[in-house]
Amino acid sequence: MALPKMARVRQHFDAPTLPDLRFTIREELDRIDVASIVRSGETVAITAGSRGVANIATAVKATVDYLKEIGAKPFVVPAMGSHGGATAEGQRNVLEHYGITETTVGAPVKATMEVVELGKISHGRDSTLPVFMDRYAAEADHVVPLNRIKAHTDFNGSIESGLVKMMVIGLGKQQGANYYHRAFFQYGFENVIMAVGRFVLDTDKIAFGLGLIENAHEQTAKAVAMPAARLIQTERQLLVEAKSLMGRLPFEELDLLIVDFTGKNISGTGMDSNVIGRMMQNFEPEPVKPQILRIFVRDLTEESDGNATGIGLADFTTTRLVDKIDRHATYMNGITALGPQKSKIPFYYDTDREAIEVALETIGLTKPENARVVRIESTLRLTELDISEVLVKDAQLHSNLEVLGDVQPFIFDETDNLLPFASEGH
Repeated sequence: MALPKMARVRQHFDAPTLPDLRFTIREELDRIDVASIVRSGETVAITAGSRGVANIATAVKATVDYLKEIGAKPFVVPAMGSHGGATAEGQRNVLEHYGITETTVGAPVKATMEVVELGKISHGRDSTLPVFMDRYAAEADHVVPLNRIKAHTDFNGSIESGLVKMMVIGLGKQQGANYYHRAFFQYGFENVIMAVGRFVLDTDKIAFGLGLIENAHEQTAKAVAMPAARLIQTERQLLVEAKSLMGRLPFEELDLLIVDFTGKNISGTGMDSNVIGRMMQNFEPEPVKPQILRIFVRDLTEESDGNATGIGLADFTTTRLVDKIDRHATYMNGITALGPQKSKIPFYYDTDREAIEVALETIGLTKPENARVVRIESTLRLTELDISEVLVKDAQLHSNLEVLGDVQPFIFDETDNLLPFASEGH
């Protein structure tokens, strides 16, 4: 089969960057006068999640150091629902992947899947929602949610992925995450997250929050500390800003998207649904754009530890990816989130060449060599991408795209697999 020729292009994004995250966090904690909120000798649970948040270990350590300086006793709790195989050790291992250990951040890491029920919320006719919290967090004098604020992969709202969701889903552990995902079916994502989140805030357990937003290059663009009383308002404002900085594909209609890596460290759904234009979420509308006819995913990140949640968003994959799947971790994630449809195994083939050829046989009357094809390393890394020859003319007219070289054929190794996607800086 004649495959399309490809050219490397670079996207130019508006990408503000924090020069010194530790210094900024100290300034922010001073600004909200944390010493008047947390007293000497009090215990503080700082949350850390399972996403690939830029500089997360640095942010946690800076917060730990500050709290220790004012005499508090901080520790870290994994706040990641059912991730890590829904085991305490698994969640501790996830944090280790991100450089968060007692040695690196200077505070104990306390992992448990046990939860405490803080109370119940009347929600709807004759219905109540229990409010769960990680046992170690619930036993602490204060809790500090620390997380990246970004667009969610399952729904659109004024609050999406960030501090409130971490307080609800992350600190709810597997039991809470599963219960709230069930409630989403009846009441909707944002309604449940806001109702439970407000209850948690009303308990006065939350001392303050620390929100991070990133630019399109996976760099920390801003860090903002917020008192509990202004947490929801501030997170809403930061979400708008975070969405404006998101990396996106430069084309809205494609025949084939080739994604080198999917994984939980990249997105909750392995691939960011906002980038690929597919959610497959019950009771939520599909994104209007981009429109991508076929998606081929080549591999699973090592950091994902076999959790292939979201692989069902693709149409084609490889045998090597399927062989890496940890069924327990993947199934637990899918069952907890009530999204088994997102983790169905696509058609898979032994080589990249075969998968690409089959994918291009399923795009209609368009000749494969004329197909609109884009290849990316992952949905987190969109600065450099390969585009097919038919897209080059559009790229040359695009103000934020720079064509870096001439078109050339796909380069396969001796096993008919693509060579690694070598982008600048990676």
